[in-house]
Amino acid sequence: MKLNLHTFSYAIGVLITINILICMMVLFYSLWVSEENAVIIMGADASSEVKNLDFQVEKTDDKELGIDLWPYLHEKTPLKDYEVLRKIGYKTKGDPSRWLEGYYYQMNFPEENTLITYDLGAALSRPIPLFYVLLVLEALILLNGLPKGIRSVRRILRPLSDMTQQAQNLSSVGSLPPEEMKRLRELAGTISNIDASRLDKRLPVDGSQSELSALASAINSMLNRIDEAYGSQVRFVSDASHELRTPISVIQGYANLLDRWGKNDQVTMQEAIDAIKSESENMKELIEQLLFLARGDNETLHLYPEVFDVSEMIEEIIKETQMIDPLHTFRMKATEPNLIYADRQLMKQALRILIDNSIKYTPENGEIVVGVKGETDQIRISVQDNGIGIDAQNLPYIFDRFYRSDESRARKTGGSGLGLSIMKWIIDRHGGTIEVLSRKDIGTRTTIHLSKAALPAEDWIQKTEAETS
Repeated sequence: MKLNLHTFSYAIGVLITINILICMMVLFYSLWVSEENAVIIMGADASSEVKNLDFQVEKTDDKELGIDLWPYLHEKTPLKDYEVLRKIGYKTKGDPSRWLEGYYYQMNFPEENTLITYDLGAALSRPIPLFYVLLVLEALILLNGLPKGIRSVRRILRPLSDMTQQAQNLSSVGSLPPEEMKRLRELAGTISNIDASRLDKRLPVDGSQSELSALASAINSMLNRIDEAYGSQVRFVSDASHELRTPISVIQGYANLLDRWGKNDQVTMQEAIDAIKSESENMKELIEQLLFLARGDNETLHLYPEVFDVSEMIEEIIKETQMIDPLHTFRMKATEPNLIYADRQLMKQALRILIDNSIKYTPENGEIVVGVKGETDQIRISVQDNGIGIDAQNLPYIFDRFYRSDESRARKTGGSGLGLSIMKWIIDRHGGTIEVLSRKDIGTRTTIHLSKAALPAEDWIQKTEAETS
């Protein structure tokens, strides 16, 4: 129970921290924009523009309204060329539900006898719908991962609890020598004190009889697996939160741009709309991939296998890919029908992921060769490209979730770092294996080994012809 609560509280803490950072970014961004526009206002007569930008300009003789910002910080602001006093205030609104709109930001220019008031509350209220969307997405991630975490921890800790109970029962028998009884009590006490914050604690193995040494070794081995599973879950929550934060921030930035300048600027409006649509699609794809992996981990994703020709499927994928990607050359090497017994849709998804991944990391005019070969009891599917290749130290991690060997290139090519994880899950569920050979700046060859269908190819051809006739 402690481990479950600690994992859940850690995930909530990570999400709360991210939300606080986003709120701080919105606040400082709004203040920065207000000061940029104050520079425009002070430099020219822009009364009509002031009205549109929620600014109020008035004359004042009050030389002490506001506070003087620390000189070092003041030099970094847009108003560095002016002597200015700043103040954030609050004016009560009639409707309690609109409390945020009561905040305002004042910039007092004593030398010019000018006071500029910015409607800060209105600026802070605009991204609230996007913030609600973020909260809903975070809640879905937590609710989706909670049952899995509870079941996983219970399953892992069940043998540990059984051993603890057995150790406590042994300690009450009194049939062991005094020194071994003391050692047994120490083991039981150490086990009972282990929680999520002390998963690195291990039991000493030396200095006890063989039975207790074997028990301590088994417990230490189990603690290693628990620590690894717990760390993997924490990293997954953190990475998922980071990946969701990026499109939300982009959408929010373009929404603010659209609100400030895009109302009367068609170019800016179209740019913002295109960016918001693109990031929304990225977010949708990311959430679908997260839900796919979550259902797979929870074992709620069922397979519907059937016998089909994988060569025919790959040929179909290549034709579809050539229609949308004329910049690469595709070549297929396959002879006879190669039958497998698998889920058609999932297998097509896995092969499409593999081919799309080769496209992303192969330069324009590069060649991608897809081969299918039947062996005695296996079908071998290979995808080879002449792309940028993968460093040897990165190869063991390419199927890890959210892992991308080159972050800068990943940002250009897109993707969430989940595609290869999904592909591996699908191949594993079908009892297949994956082999990856790659050399930097030369290319990569990925080979999938799948079991051949029990139905002979000749019988399958006759069956297919009978169904189509």
